[in-house]
Amino acid sequence: MAKKEKTKEVVVETPPVMETPQPKAKVKPTKPVWEVKDRRYILRRGLTPLTYTIASSDLFYFDEEKGYEREIKYCENQKTVFVDEMKGQHMMSHVTFRNGMLLVPREKRILQEFLSNYHPKRNKLFEEVRPKKIASDQLETFHAEIDALVTAKDLDIDTVEAIMRTEVGSKVVEMSSKELKRDLLIFAKQNPMLFMDLVNDDNVLMRNVGIRATEEGIIRLSKDNRTFHWASNDRKLMNVPFDEHPYSALAAWFKTDEGMEVYNSIEKRLK
Repeated sequence: MAKKEKTKEVVVETPPVMETPQPKAKVKPTKPVWEVKDRRYILRRGLTPLTYTIASSDLFYFDEEKGYEREIKYCENQKTVFVDEMKGQHMMSHVTFRNGMLLVPREKRILQEFLSNYHPKRNKLFEEVRPKKIASDQLETFHAEIDALVTAKDLDIDTVEAIMRTEVGSKVVEMSSKELKRDLLIFAKQNPMLFMDLVNDDNVLMRNVGIRATEEGIIRLSKDNRTFHWASNDRKLMNVPFDEHPYSALAAWFKTDEGMEVYNSIEKRLK
């Protein structure tokens, strides 16, 4: 009998079907939902005149969506602030603050939008009173005051003197260490942001070293405020660049290789 030949099965692999990536649909940013409520507006910088009328016509707002400026004005008989959308006669209305304040009831939504969203003087001449934002700002201020006071409490007396010199000048020489620390804590509480900027500014300490060195006769500044010299031998240290404050220029020079050697020498003599 003839043997049956074995047949081999040939497996044909089907290449995977590659899906064409679909472009993602652009998601248009949604406008914040307008909350219907009474709103209060105040003049900025603490202004509280008996009456103050702001411009309510001949104003322009740049429309981001349309890409051009549009004329706006407030008319009580219109349902929009945009002149190109108004219909019929335009009855312009005055917008007047009394004693620095303007209360706008929830029914006057167009006036609220005019003041909160479109008026070019919003957040410059006047602003909407936002209790949540006020609370947030106050909380941030409290935290800044605490951080500044904690930092001030732990500063060494040389840094205390350097910072207070920026506030009271040469009077620091006549003040005791307790007076300096007291005034520093008051300054830190009243101006926490400025205080922290000064603490983190290397030039403040270096300026103070330069001023102290001059006051104690270690270095000398020429009468024309153009040159620093060693007081002992009159050797020139540096020239002050034109239109720069002498001690600011000296502080910057202290950071150079040559200046750092002089700075270290002065620090040793001041101790």
